[in-house]
Amino acid sequence: MLEGVTVIDFSHYLPGPFASLRLADLGAEVIKIEPKTGDMMRSLAEECVFYANNAGKKSIALDLKNAQDLQTAKQLIRKADVIIESFRPGVMRRLGLSYEDIRTINETVIYCSISGFGQQSEHSLLGSHDLNYMAITGVLAQLKDQEGRPVHPAITFADLIGSIHAVEQIIAALYHRERTGKGTYIDLSLVDGLLSLMMNHFVIEHDTGRKNGIDVLAGTIVSYHLYETKDGRYVSLAALEKKFWENFCHAVGKPEWISFHYSPTKEDNPIFQEIKCLFATKTLQEWTELSQTVDCCLAPVLETDEAKALFANASYRKMIHMTDGRIEVATRYDETLLQKRKKAPALDEHGDLLRKGSDE
Repeated sequence: MLEGVTVIDFSHYLPGPFASLRLADLGAEVIKIEPKTGDMMRSLAEECVFYANNAGKKSIALDLKNAQDLQTAKQLIRKADVIIESFRPGVMRRLGLSYEDIRTINETVIYCSISGFGQQSEHSLLGSHDLNYMAITGVLAQLKDQEGRPVHPAITFADLIGSIHAVEQIIAALYHRERTGKGTYIDLSLVDGLLSLMMNHFVIEHDTGRKNGIDVLAGTIVSYHLYETKDGRYVSLAALEKKFWENFCHAVGKPEWISFHYSPTKEDNPIFQEIKCLFATKTLQEWTELSQTVDCCLAPVLETDEAKALFANASYRKMIHMTDGRIEVATRYDETLLQKRKKAPALDEHGDLLRKGSDE
């Protein structure tokens, strides 16, 4: 879909690289400009995250403070459709690579700056990471244990959601250029994406004072809750509609529970205690088997290795592709992904080719 679109990616770590990976999976050519020491993510997590987020890209190593290397970067930019950068606000300007600088050599470019708090806010120059963005937007307060303490997530929501937000705006800007012939500057804050996800929570709190969104979706009723199994695992029951709850009650031989569809998950509620005891009588595997035969919105809480195996199986949408020790996770449904995606590049792997091309 994006064949013929060239993306120059100056970003490090996650938000920019995950965004340009998604563009690459849509057919764009992505040229990754790295410092001589490489993207900082190359040295973290045994390089796994780097390889996952930079598949299918070309790498050229440049010292942007060196006049000749800077000129090479500008020559590549002349032919680019999209630029992605994630430095602190002001860095690209000091390098002579700001949007205003680039417009003089590529008037129709789409230029996306990804930062924590945007380019012009009071907090623009503050150092922050994913956990900080989740904390300040109210997202972290939605993830609490039974004692009301926020739970430290093991996934970087702000980075990943911000990446998807960036791709959405870049594609919209490409469409705008098709209609008008004009380029666009995108000032994207990672906070923006999280705040947009909190829309329902903010509106509900503003109008009602309730701070945790839609009550029935927050684990407050017996038909929409997480339950522990006999073997210490967990299942998710989300029988919110009456028909699903009735199916569940009949399947477990408890038709008398049907009238308690919205019964509260309070410890002094005998129905809640009965349901917890029921789930504790069977293992995760037994409940999983029931979930596959009864239409009641019941699903196991899977660990990473289990979910990987499930979605690498052709019986589900094949979003995970594995062969000969290689694993690729799709950014969209694509059965041919593994054949099309090339492995992440070595540092400066395409440097000679790109330097030669930039001189032409």
